[in-house]
Amino acid sequence: MSQPTMDPTFYRSAAEAAAAAPEQLAYVVAFDRAAEKPDALSVIDVDPGSGTYGRVVGWTEVPHRGNELHHFGWNACSSALKHEGHHMEGLARRYLIVPGLRSSNLYVFDTQPDPRQPTLAKIVDSAELAAKAGYSRPHTLHCGPDGVFMTCLGGADESDGPGGIALLDHSTFVVLRQWESDRGPQYLAYDAWWHLNQNTLISSEWGTPSMIEDGLVPELLLENKYGHAIHFWDLGTGKHQQRVDLGAQHQMPLELRPSHDPEATWGFLGVVISTEDLSASVWRWHRDRDSWAVDKVITIPAEPADPDLLPPALKPFGAVPPLVTDIDLSVDDKFLYVSCWGIGELKQFDVHDPASPIETGSVRLGGIVGHSAHPAAPNRSLSGGPQMVEISRDGRRVYVTNSLYGAWDDQFYPDGVGAWMAEMHADPRGGMTIDEAFFPHDEDFRGLRVHQVRLQGGDASSDSYCYR
Repeated sequence: MSQPTMDPTFYRSAAEAAAAAPEQLAYVVAFDRAAEKPDALSVIDVDPGSGTYGRVVGWTEVPHRGNELHHFGWNACSSALKHEGHHMEGLARRYLIVPGLRSSNLYVFDTQPDPRQPTLAKIVDSAELAAKAGYSRPHTLHCGPDGVFMTCLGGADESDGPGGIALLDHSTFVVLRQWESDRGPQYLAYDAWWHLNQNTLISSEWGTPSMIEDGLVPELLLENKYGHAIHFWDLGTGKHQQRVDLGAQHQMPLELRPSHDPEATWGFLGVVISTEDLSASVWRWHRDRDSWAVDKVITIPAEPADPDLLPPALKPFGAVPPLVTDIDLSVDDKFLYVSCWGIGELKQFDVHDPASPIETGSVRLGGIVGHSAHPAAPNRSLSGGPQMVEISRDGRRVYVTNSLYGAWDDQFYPDGVGAWMAEMHADPRGGMTIDEAFFPHDEDFRGLRVHQVRLQGGDASSDSYCYR
């Protein structure tokens, strides 16, 4: 009997992923905050040798309005090799599963046969998610060895919680079940990632739908009611094992980025804001004997500002919080990128020693006060800031988009955020520069806002690797 053909973009190791052919396309979700136009999956040419470099070359709309397409992911990736030879027949990194954060519908796009023109292959409606998993408001997807893990912020039938994880089938995309078998004290949800070889899943916290859908609620923030802990789980059984509280003042631990080394037991966590001083931070989790520990390794202070230049929510403080809303770790685990959406800055840190990061690069784009311009349009004031960040597998290219979440965009950038995407060239020795030739923006995206980026063949936040 012939062996099943393995998808060539299932990489056995991080080194193999970095050595593979570079991406030629980026997939970017676009949404209409006013819910008057359909949201869409856009395709961007990221091949510098192409005549359409930096331009939108594909556009596929969804049939419903008001979805707010947000985070999304592949149906399958390198983690499938954890069960190599088992249920691998025909499995491929082919479909992009795109949830509507407001509608709770899931849209499945087929990137074959023409990767530039994805087609809408299936819709999984909110009723199926609620009935089979007991959740709503799907947020983040990661392809795992047993299926697609999808974090959700809300409970069934639009109840406010608890949030958690739904498990989807890799190939049919049907909702299989609720992943947790014993959630312990976990109630709030946001991201989830894992150490496959440690049989450990890590999850983080944001807030329930009512706490986030109309913007940041100042009273809840100042009372430290948003998430401030992370959770460790048995990946095989779905049982809660440990809760680690960062301290109530460290509000909204969001993005989780584990080491790509399958034998490692550490990773990074971004925290949006401290209610003590408006700073943002990055923390490192690590194994501490038989349990897990978390330490703050980066602090980014707020920047003083003229209150007249600040949106109403910030005027009383006379400062701009960095608002770390995304982080990403290069596939070789050498550099960590930190998006400071409030001040309009993308920072690069050398994390060869993950316990002691060293800042090695910075670029400014947008910002609540600075509105720093892109070199392709030096006279154009930018709003929003580096928000979603994605890194190529070889670590040479870093992509950012500028929208956080519709209601929060409006709150912190009341004059509008527009839409833009930028690319940075990363120096392997440290440092980065903005690519002046790459700047899709505004009407390139038909007036919609843009959020997460996925790269053809995988990227730094898509895959977990099984071998060294």
